Amino acid sequence: MSARSLDSVTERAIDWMVELNAASPDPALLRRVDQWLAQDPRHQHAWDLLQQRLGGPCAALRALDQRVPGQASEARQLLLQPTRTRRDVLRSLAGLGLLGGGLWAGWRSDAAQDWMADLHTASGQRRTFTLEDGSRLSMNSASAVDLRFDREQRLVVLRHGELLIDVAKDPLRPLRVRAAQGQIQALGTRFLVGQEPATTRVTVLQHSVRASLPNGQEQVLQQGQAALLGADGIQLLNGEQLQRAAWVYGKLEVLDEPLHAVVEALRPYQRGYIRLAPAVRGLRVQGVFPLDQPQQALAALAEALPIKVEHYAPWLTLIGPGPA
Repeated sequence: MSARSLDSVTERAIDWMVELNAASPDPALLRRVDQWLAQDPRHQHAWDLLQQRLGGPCAALRALDQRVPGQASEARQLLLQPTRTRRDVLRSLAGLGLLGGGLWAGWRSDAAQDWMADLHTASGQRRTFTLEDGSRLSMNSASAVDLRFDREQRLVVLRHGELLIDVAKDPLRPLRVRAAQGQIQALGTRFLVGQEPATTRVTVLQHSVRASLPNGQEQVLQQGQAALLGADGIQLLNGEQLQRAAWVYGKLEVLDEPLHAVVEALRPYQRGYIRLAPAVRGLRVQGVFPLDQPQQALAALAEALPIKVEHYAPWLTLIGPGPA
């Protein structure tokens, strides 16, 4: 099979990614990667492009390197070709014998499945799509959805992450969003759905929606209302919730949230690893922070809270107790 050759800079970026994902990176490795990125602007560009295109499937590539090193480069070339469809790539990988046996388990991981979703965003990326019916779908960082649109239905399946949708009118096909814990049907135009570890969060920005659970329980939510869908039922939330849509504009608006929730929201936008000490996880936070400037956000947190933020090159950030 003929394949487009990769340039040496991209090859090296792939090697660094595989090495960083192989285990917890030690300080020496972090320094070497940082030095390589600083050597040439092309290095940083290749790394950023690789993160956008591969990000999720890195675990599968690592498995290929370990199990079939003679063909791993073929798979990497296929994954990096932006003009190929997912179906074409999967057909080619199957032809190489790389999707059989134990390797299929690697491709069924959440990260690899993101790449196979109809629409997805990489870590630190936000995107807005216009769907075939005219609805506008905005997706937060590290989100994935499937679309099932036909003559009888308009269904958006949220695999994970968070979405905001402005619904186009279609009286014959109500738009529905299906998440892990239940389903949301649009009765109006604009709402937010976020998949959390054990619940689905729904926030109505305009008009209303009908939330339903598999057991038949239903709840109509009006503009400004929010609820959590879970195994115990539908729980209406008190307090202001509309600020949760601020990520669409690149902002993180926080009203009395624990520090660990704020760090989790910033984590996809911060290059490298963030480690949060248990002693400061529960500190309460309030403020507005820029998602696309995570270091500025962390500096603001350090000024407002008794914490210390330490950066080791761009690859490791430690957050722990600071002066009271």
